Amino acid sequence: MNLAAHVLHAGGAPDDKTALVVLGATGADDWSYGRLRARVMATAGGLRALGLDPGARVLMRLGNSPDFPILYLGAIAAGLVPVPTSAALRTEEITRIAADLAPAAIVAHDGIALPPFAGDILTPDALADHAPLETIAMVAPDTPAYIVYTSGTSGTPLGVVHAHRAILARAMMIDGWYGLTGQDRMLHAGAFNWTFTLGTGLLDPWTMGATALVLAEGTPPDLIPDLARRHRATILAGAPGIFRRLLRGDLSNLPDLRHGLAAGEKLTEHLRDSWTSRTGTALHEAFGQSECSTFISGAPDHPAPEGTLGYAQPGRAVAILDGDTPVSRGEMGEIAVHASDPGLTLGYLSRPLARRGDWVPTGDIGLMRDDGAIEYHGRDDDMLTAGGFRVSPLDVETTMMRLDGIEEAAAIDTRVNADTTLIALHYTGRKLDEAALAAHAEAHLARYKQPRLFIHAQSLPRNANGKLLRKALRAAKAEAS
Repeated sequence: MNLAAHVLHAGGAPDDKTALVVLGATGADDWSYGRLRARVMATAGGLRALGLDPGARVLMRLGNSPDFPILYLGAIAAGLVPVPTSAALRTEEITRIAADLAPAAIVAHDGIALPPFAGDILTPDALADHAPLETIAMVAPDTPAYIVYTSGTSGTPLGVVHAHRAILARAMMIDGWYGLTGQDRMLHAGAFNWTFTLGTGLLDPWTMGATALVLAEGTPPDLIPDLARRHRATILAGAPGIFRRLLRGDLSNLPDLRHGLAAGEKLTEHLRDSWTSRTGTALHEAFGQSECSTFISGAPDHPAPEGTLGYAQPGRAVAILDGDTPVSRGEMGEIAVHASDPGLTLGYLSRPLARRGDWVPTGDIGLMRDDGAIEYHGRDDDMLTAGGFRVSPLDVETTMMRLDGIEEAAAIDTRVNADTTLIALHYTGRKLDEAALAAHAEAHLARYKQPRLFIHAQSLPRNANGKLLRKALRAAKAEAS
């Protein structure tokens, strides 16, 4: 098999069907399936002409452009291993990654930070100016197809190696999260060079023969509702922060929208309910990680019960572990996916994948209800400790966000003296009276879960993908002390 061949041809879309529309403030750039396939094969031909060995690694340093998915698919079609990276990485950061990766080639846009490299830096246009590859490289399903870097919990970049078979596992997401068909027009609110956009926003719609809609470089997210109306988007995908931002604008007329898809950080019930109230459409959440993409979610035909992530996607095996042993339903533990999952990584470049018996732990704490729905209680290293109890920050945040005036909330534990640790709540929105905040906490949270410190903020620290940086709050608090 070959991942690129599957993406470009499995859906059976004719060459004249629209595969991609790049949406901008002043216009749109349409790509037919024929144009997309031709550009991918020309890029593959340019890469093959370099004489690189099969499996050689190609470091991608590209901005928010169709060049990103085209190079990714072209490299895989040529039997090489692309390594997509964020254009936001600085020289020091990408140098650390390159030292671990040892790339055989680097393809870059101008103005993007590069590591030291002995060879020529290639450009997408130069690669595409070649005779197209005649035959896609067919390989065993377990052959490495691409590598993505994740910082994990240590902060040290780890190269996660994925096989060609990973694209087949994404069918479980199509059925168990998206509700995607070949007639859909999926608008993803992220940039091309975010792996969430690459997978959910591009590869999966193309696998189904659907149409992908993606924002052009510099297009303000505030234009998304208008672009969704004009280009008849049926599904809208993005991080929860995007949906939060869109709720500040006009969402009164989205006639083609069937539902939204959220991932990247925990979706709050308040945000989900607000979106449904304003648009009349559901917002379906998914949970996963770089090592296995998403594997727990709600779906249009099987929505997540309130307070849960949803269910293990059809074909997935998920457990809640205490050490190496799955616990009973209703008990708290670490969320894990079975080691036989076809979407699971082959391992890391620099170290083996941690396993516990037949399971691969995620570092996230959860609980499986009697009906199989899974509650999420935060990262294991995010769990709070106060008064000798371990407390889920999401439990505190979700409860406090029910108080009118709070838009976002982040709970951290903070040591106030050698013997005492309290929960502090950072929040955005209106600055509220501390007595009202404390009264709300007392009415709805057990005493040991109640925040004792309340810090009003204009915004909460998040990374480029919209994930809350709880560690940054802890570091700022420690520095202030």
